[in-house]
Parts: sequence; structure tokens; C-alpha cells
Amino acid sequence: NEEETLDLSGNFNGITGCAVLYSPSENKYSLYNKDMAEQEVSPYSTFKIISTLIGLHNDIIKDETSTMNYDGTQYPNPEWNENLTLQKAFQTSCIWYFHQIINNVGEQEVKKELSELEYGNCDVSAWEGSNINPYKEVLSKIFEGKSFYDSQNVEILKKIMLIEDEQEKKVYGKTGSGTNGEAWFIGFTEKGQQREYFAVYLEDSLQKERVSSSLAQEIALKIIE
Repeated sequence: NEEETLDLSGNFNGITGCAVLYSPSENKYSLYNKDMAEQEVSPYSTFKIISTLIGLHNDIIKDETSTMNYDGTQYPNPEWNENLTLQKAFQTSCIWYFHQIINNVGEQEVKKELSELEYGNCDVSAWEGSNINPYKEVLSKIFEGKSFYDSQNVEILKKIMLIEDEQEKKVYGKTGSGTNGEAWFIGFTEKGQQREYFAVYLEDSLQKERVSSSLAQEIALKIIE
């Protein structure tokens, strides 16, 4: 494993954060703010990538059109207050939809699959997912076809993760955010069969009004350009 450190501070505009880039073809990691990148932190909504696969794998959902029924709770995000398809739930990061998936699958099976994936610390005791670092190996394992998830399910997941579709490359990803200045954007770019993985994490409680998952996405897209 080759590893290099990068100075990407210019892209972060004074916000505290870190980035990890991984190229499977070169087996090379590039890290910005390495000490921070090695901390375990909550994945927040980026965990929905894994929840989607677990749901597909256990036949709770079939594809991007699979709908879950809304129970009438009024959520602050009006987009969540109706029956949603997987596509819409993923894109609006709908909490109840993915809770339904995970609760239908059950804690034991989720724990088993996380262990097989070697996802973070595999601690599901905090059902919201705390102290799990979805380090890029997990993403590459899934999208390089090295996990136990079947390729059809991975293709469905790719469909709902697509962010940018340009001729020369596609960008796939998922945002996530906490309440105290934490935000994620993780994913990969794809040119032909070549994929490059990235994870950008911001954690800046002193400037939390500036931090958002859309900022994390913006920074990541700048870096991968």
C-alpha cells in the first residue's frame, strides 16, 4: 500500500476537515489531514449506502422503485412526509425509510453483514451508528465486486448514488451530516472500468453555521477534478 499526504487546505477554505483518496489500480492512498482521517467518527447518513445493500440483499426492497409506507409522523423535512421510493428516500436521506429497512432485517443480520464487510467497528449498539469510520476500503470492496453483495444489487445502489454523469467520467456519492459542524461526502468516480474512491469529512463545531453536507460535496468535487 503506497501512501502519500496531500495539502488540500486551499479547498477547505479554513474549515477543519480531512480527505482520503484511494486508487485501487495503483493501490495508493492519498490523505489530507491524516491524523484526523484515522479517527473513528459517526458515518451519519453515509451509512444509508450500506443500509440499501442490506435491504436489497435481504429482499426487503427490490430496486430503486421499491416503496415504503409513510406512517403519518410529521417530519421537519416535508419531502419525507409521504410514501417514498428507494431513489427518493436515498436522495432526500430519509431517516424513517432506512430505519424500516434495518428494523425489518433485524439487528443480528445487520451485525453479521457489517462484520463480514469489516465496516468500521461494527458496533450496532447505538442503532443510529456512532463511532464507525466508513473508511474507503469498504466502498472499494463493494464496488470492485469483492464483497458478498451480488452485482445486480450493487448496480441498483450505483443508480441511486449517481451525482454527475459526464461523458468522460461519472461521480457517485452520498452526503451525511451531524448537528455540531460535522459533514460527509463519500463516493467514487468512474471512467470506463477504472474507479477512484474518495471520502471528505468536515468537523468544525466553531464554524458549524458554515458546515453542511453540500459544502462537503462541493469540496470533494473540487478535489477530484
